[in-house]
Amino acid sequence: MRRLLGTRKVGHAGTLDPMATGVLILGVNRATRLLGHLALHDKSYLATIRLGQSTTTDDAEGEPTGGASAGEVAIDQVSKAITRYTGDIQQVPSSVSAIKVDGERAYARVRAGEVVQLAARSVHVSRYELLSHQRDADHLDLDVLVDCSTGTYVRALARDLGADLGVGGHLTKLRRTRIGQYSLDNAVAMDECAVGSLMSMAAAAALSFPVLHVSEEQAWAISHGQTLELEVPADPTAMVSPDGQLLALYRPEGSHARPVTVLVG
Repeated sequence: MRRLLGTRKVGHAGTLDPMATGVLILGVNRATRLLGHLALHDKSYLATIRLGQSTTTDDAEGEPTGGASAGEVAIDQVSKAITRYTGDIQQVPSSVSAIKVDGERAYARVRAGEVVQLAARSVHVSRYELLSHQRDADHLDLDVLVDCSTGTYVRALARDLGADLGVGGHLTKLRRTRIGQYSLDNAVAMDECAVGSLMSMAAAAALSFPVLHVSEEQAWAISHGQTLELEVPADPTAMVSPDGQLLALYRPEGSHARPVTVLVG
């Protein structure tokens, strides 16, 4: 993206696994300062889970570690097992995740030959739906839709479903279709990226925060980081100028509004 857009100042609001495709939120130039404030609490994925084999990475990039034939696993067994992984659950992340262990990424420790066991964490899976399936002699491939909280590992869902059914499982495809209110519908393909094709900061803020359109006089005060005698509806609230430019994020403080971050000036 730095090469395509001709700038070094590009940041991201969370990565994708190497084998995954789909929505990735990037901030360019001043928009990098907005990334840490965006409301990105839930995500949606389309995934394919292969039952009948487990791997070292819980996905297709890892080495096989075992499994059993899934040729006789019934779809009603799968559907019943899936329900055990919806709602509030405790999930052990994949050992090759980006979670830090004593200051170092777990995947780096695994690649160095260490055995890494991560602690279970609370996550929420609001939707885990079986869309279709394909079967061969030893494997059962499941196309699923997952809506989940941030911090949920779809790879771990595949691993745990396979373990629950006694045949092993891993992820073969993963496409992130939504992060918060940012979806494939308003995404831009990498080969189509140019500065003029990107979402404006004001449009991005509107997908995460309440928006308040301010006067020219207020816009001047905001650009100088001043407190406003103004009530704002939320922490934060996006402050947008008369010409549609995102100026800052403000938070309420009694009958006044104070800046969270100023993006102009």
